[in-house]
Amino acid sequence: MHPAGRLHPHGAVRSHALLLTKGTPTVRRSSVLTVVLGLAAGLLAGTPPAQAVEGRAPAAAVAADTYTWKNARIDGGGFVPGIVFNRSEKNLAYARTDIGGAYRWQEASKSWTPLLDSVGWERWGHTGVVSLASDPVAPSKVYAAVGTYTNSWDPDDGAVLRSADRGATWQKADLPFKLGGNMPGRGMGERLAVDPHRNSVLYLGAPSGKGLWRSTDSGASWSQVTSFPNPGNYVQDPTDTSGYASDNQGIAWVTFDESSSTGTDATKTVYVGVADKDNAVYRSTDAGVTWSRLAGQPTGYLAHKGVLDAENGYLYLAYSDKGGPYDGGKGRLWRYATATGAWTDISPAAEADTYYGFSGLTVDRQKPGTVMATAYSSWWPDTQIFRSTDSGGTWTKAWDYTSYPDRSNRYTMDVSSSPWLTWDAHPSPPEQTPKLGWMTEALEIDPFDSSRMMYGTGATIYGTEDLGQWDSGGRFTIKPMVRGLEETAVNDLAAPPSGGAQLLSALGDIGGFRHTDLTEVPSMMFTSPNFTTTTSLDFAESNPGIVVRAGNLDSGPHVAFSTDNGANWFAGTDPSGVSGGGTVAAASDGSRFVWSPEGAGVHHTTGFGTSWSASSGIPAGAVVESDRSDPKTFYGFKSGKFYVSSDGGATFTASSATGLPSGDSVRFKALPGTKGDVWLAGGASDGAYGLWHSTDGGATFAKLPGVEQADTIGFGKAAAGASYQTLYTSAKIGGVRGIFRSTDKGATWTRINDDAHQWGWTGAAITGDPRVYGRVYVSTNGRGVVYGDAGDGEGGGTDPTPTGACAVTYEITNQWPGGFQADVRLSNTGTTAWTGWSLGWSFPDGQTVTRAWNATSTQSGTAVTTKNLSWNANVAPGSSVSFGFTGTWTTTNTAPRTFTLEDRSCPAP
Repeated sequence: MHPAGRLHPHGAVRSHALLLTKGTPTVRRSSVLTVVLGLAAGLLAGTPPAQAVEGRAPAAAVAADTYTWKNARIDGGGFVPGIVFNRSEKNLAYARTDIGGAYRWQEASKSWTPLLDSVGWERWGHTGVVSLASDPVAPSKVYAAVGTYTNSWDPDDGAVLRSADRGATWQKADLPFKLGGNMPGRGMGERLAVDPHRNSVLYLGAPSGKGLWRSTDSGASWSQVTSFPNPGNYVQDPTDTSGYASDNQGIAWVTFDESSSTGTDATKTVYVGVADKDNAVYRSTDAGVTWSRLAGQPTGYLAHKGVLDAENGYLYLAYSDKGGPYDGGKGRLWRYATATGAWTDISPAAEADTYYGFSGLTVDRQKPGTVMATAYSSWWPDTQIFRSTDSGGTWTKAWDYTSYPDRSNRYTMDVSSSPWLTWDAHPSPPEQTPKLGWMTEALEIDPFDSSRMMYGTGATIYGTEDLGQWDSGGRFTIKPMVRGLEETAVNDLAAPPSGGAQLLSALGDIGGFRHTDLTEVPSMMFTSPNFTTTTSLDFAESNPGIVVRAGNLDSGPHVAFSTDNGANWFAGTDPSGVSGGGTVAAASDGSRFVWSPEGAGVHHTTGFGTSWSASSGIPAGAVVESDRSDPKTFYGFKSGKFYVSSDGGATFTASSATGLPSGDSVRFKALPGTKGDVWLAGGASDGAYGLWHSTDGGATFAKLPGVEQADTIGFGKAAAGASYQTLYTSAKIGGVRGIFRSTDKGATWTRINDDAHQWGWTGAAITGDPRVYGRVYVSTNGRGVVYGDAGDGEGGGTDPTPTGACAVTYEITNQWPGGFQADVRLSNTGTTAWTGWSLGWSFPDGQTVTRAWNATSTQSGTAVTTKNLSWNANVAPGSSVSFGFTGTWTTTNTAPRTFTLEDRSCPAP
């Protein structure tokens, strides 16, 4: 398998093709780049990240609740183009993703912690990370260059985020140009670099002809290096009118020669890689004042990586004829002697024998003569990893042929922690499963441990901790090193009311999963068939053993069925002309299905799709759903019109309902158990936008007042004492963008996420859990399936306690030398709503709060006072509010145990 394509609401080009649906970019693997539709304006509304330097969200007339948020474990699922180890502190490492934010390695748990969940709806593009830099002088400092697209798909300019607490909190410096974390060439780098001597100096390589940029104040402000002579000229496809493949890939990397300076003087010698096949490498020997093209350099290729071994005086360069990360047909490895200017071709294969480009370049900082590189674009039969222990004089391979097609591997693969990485494939030699990888642009040897290596692929991070076996003749073991890094893009979600599946997911690139335990990685994605991207799925409400899904596949069927709750699948038959999955709906009893695929009109069938008949009265491309009570009633929506069928999808009639959104950025669902109860969310900022409710099967709709914008709608178990199911939505209510819950049919709403948990764009799907009150599943665009559990637990409320009662949970969530991060939950355990709150405590060990979010904080001596912001002042009985902060500590960091709310004591466990 080559699972190159990923479906992303704002596009994630994993391969050669991109098409946009419902106003949102979608990716699938193909041979031609095709753009069909632009982004909907409705995706651009919202609030900025909580922990950025902008102001807070406006006031909201909604209550607040505290939720615990986790990922339904998949582990990986997307492209990791960059891994960065800190050069001065052991076990400090970061990973960047193209659309799903950045992560920090946690050595104790061998897992990754997400760092950019605070990016909000309005700045969704800042979940794309084009480069990372970890400060070698002050290891607590880290920088991220963010922005997803350089063309019109991303409406915002890029930014450089800076953190003094290892990514726990961030400040932001806006740039006057866009950055492309998900653009062609995103595996090159790193484009962002910190001067190893004067760490207040940073460089950033820009795309789109914007040149080289520099900061002299630790990333707070940036200016162009006007003396740098070449902004690059390479584009993947000059004919692409979307601006995606036709953008100049610009400046690719910056590398300092730390041996050229001492003390705190700015490093004199700096190398810069440029996306220009004739002029790929430049150097400054006067700390960036003047620059010149490196003499004698090879031409005809792009330098993806430039890694310096200062001890031996070598600059290593990995070249490819394409920008990557998925293309590249020829490549070379070169070594430049910094003292003499001599160039040496150290490629491990003759140019005629390469069918790939080189990348993934690294040196062993404990043994600088040891160099490794990857054949990043070798899709078949596998990627290749090369290793030299004599500065590139000779090379060995991770695998080689014995007698074609048989292979001998220096490694063993152990994917027991992520068994789906085999793709349930059964390839013929020389292919193997699981693959060693693909799109392997990021490979790093731990600078403190020669035995540990990590590398990114299109689906995971692999690594080994016994790399030394390579040279001694033994076999080293490669395992996923990806726990905590969740990078899937989610298109649809379903939580059946019974059966073994807690959750069914429709995902980009890796199809989707059946979760029977949210805390465990499923053994396999959906197979038989294995869609590259699943676009839609549904189950029969009264017979949830029957499940249907639709998706994209280069060659094969686009619809599949299950009769055992999604455990096993079989393919249906496509109507003529189908080119993509579209949306699909199952009758409430599973007796029939309605399908609206791409490339063909709406169709219906009885049974399991062995033959389909065209539906009448409804336009092609309509979104379809089923009534959850009447098995013959189906619904559709297209371009402002709602459609209803009462004969199993054979014929549809347009409703006379007016005032609905005119565009196609709409999601709607029918309430389980009640015929004709339909909720519709969607719209655009330049027209109708919000949440509508119909109780007569779509004949009429009433717009809910107070819901300014809504993009998803879902249902979950009713609260204790409530007769109507709980509603969930990703919406803007009371001036605040967030995830909201209503237990009273939409009369009032509670924001259940907070500013630290926003996950960028969450507009694809949402559903509550029909079995667990308060549990909600949220789709993200690159951060996987996020689920939240209510602070008041299952059952929908707590027993009343005396008026004004409260409780506090204080948790130290992260700690490092001299610093820490804490989360605080304040619960209203009384019977009266709060319209404001002020919580106080004293630190027992003299700790100091340095920055807070979701609250204001003041400190006098050891005494701390935190107060609400305008949007989270209202806390209903039985609900909670949470805030967090970073702080400093010296000898010990004991948590406070005594808290006061105004003049009342609040117990803490």
